[in-house]
Amino acid sequence: MFHNKDDARQYVWDTMQSQKIARFPFPPHHRIPNFAGAEEAANQLMRHPLVQSAGKIKVNPDAPQRYVRLKALEQGITVYMPTPRLRSGFTRLNPEKIPESQYSQAASLSKGQRFQEHVPLDQLPQMDLIVAGSVAVTNSGKRCGKGHGYSDLEYAILRELGHDAVPVATTVHRIQVVDDFPGDAHDVPLSVIVTPADTIDVETPPAPSGIDWELLSNEDVDAMPILKELFHSSRE
Repeated sequence: MFHNKDDARQYVWDTMQSQKIARFPFPPHHRIPNFAGAEEAANQLMRHPLVQSAGKIKVNPDAPQRYVRLKALEQGITVYMPTPRLRSGFTRLNPEKIPESQYSQAASLSKGQRFQEHVPLDQLPQMDLIVAGSVAVTNSGKRCGKGHGYSDLEYAILRELGHDAVPVATTVHRIQVVDDFPGDAHDVPLSVIVTPADTIDVETPPAPSGIDWELLSNEDVDAMPILKELFHSSRE
């Protein structure tokens, strides 16, 4: 067991680099690392019953989940993405409004902006599934990202808006599945962990029901208009 999440992250980043598992962008450190087999992991996830029955999913905007965004569009699933650091809320990729020949570009962060539609908070639909990027995960469904807490916060925002709890999946390399590390009360548990070779279904505990405002500073709230909007609404 790792003593803390930082130790787990450092182990994963160092191992992915030393074993040449990491893929562009380099280095893998301090980011959701792209990995060899990311496309195969996305294909595995697409075969999961949770995805087969999904019409709307939220996917993180990181490199290894580009294939998830692409395969989802190919399956006719509408993809919702948070903007970087949640500065502009959420965007939507609607496969019905994107030519099939352009799905690959739409799924790319560097080329996909022209296909993204901004979605106001009050128009965000109930998601069927959330796909988060991860640095390290455990077989029991614990997850840690880069350390900024955005995936947990995005989930909490949806709950704060009154959305039902939904399963959370991730795609990772097998090296990112570690023994254990301490979790936090606001962490969102994983229901499905998918690697290029296998799928781990987890019986997950209850997820957070909303935003824990005490964990956010005034600077955090001021930096994200979406949080300011929710903060003022919660006090009306």
